[in-house]
Amino acid sequence: MSRKYKFHNPEGVYFISFAVQGWVDVFTRNCYKDILIDSLEYCQKNKGLELFAWCIMTNHVHLIARAEYGFLLSDILRDFKKFTSKAIIMAIKENIQESRKEWLLQQFVTENGNRFWRSDNKPIELWSNKVIDQKLNYLHNNPVEEGLVFHPEDYVYSSARDYSGEKGLLDGRVVK
Repeated sequence: MSRKYKFHNPEGVYFISFAVQGWVDVFTRNCYKDILIDSLEYCQKNKGLELFAWCIMTNHVHLIARAEYGFLLSDILRDFKKFTSKAIIMAIKENIQESRKEWLLQQFVTENGNRFWRSDNKPIELWSNKVIDQKLNYLHNNPVEEGLVFHPEDYVYSSARDYSGEKGLLDGRVVK
């Protein structure tokens, strides 16, 4: 059985999580998180990504999203992951302040080249308000549970700010 994305309903809204290879804490530096932000924004404007909620943790990302009509979410995420993988590895190589450079880069070396993202993703279609609320709360409370902030809206790299009435880093639809 394939472990790649399975989006059975092309019009569905999905909760998607994907992690860095080996669950390595790459996103402790804002410059690497900013690559993800820029790429998500690009996908929103140019690839049909409709983003409802998101959160970038130290070693994984959560999204609640769907594809606009005429686009496939699996294609959008494939391209997003391919681009960000290359961009982040290059950013690590070029970051003169990265004290973990050699160690980080070694974590992504495989027999077939570099691999930044893990391939075992499990998109979950959000088919009811109860499930939407559950995943939305989980996503926004992840930084609180991890001890990064006291309140979800205090975490900059998340859509929790948007849900609290403040302006976040990315435009998106707030699910009410």
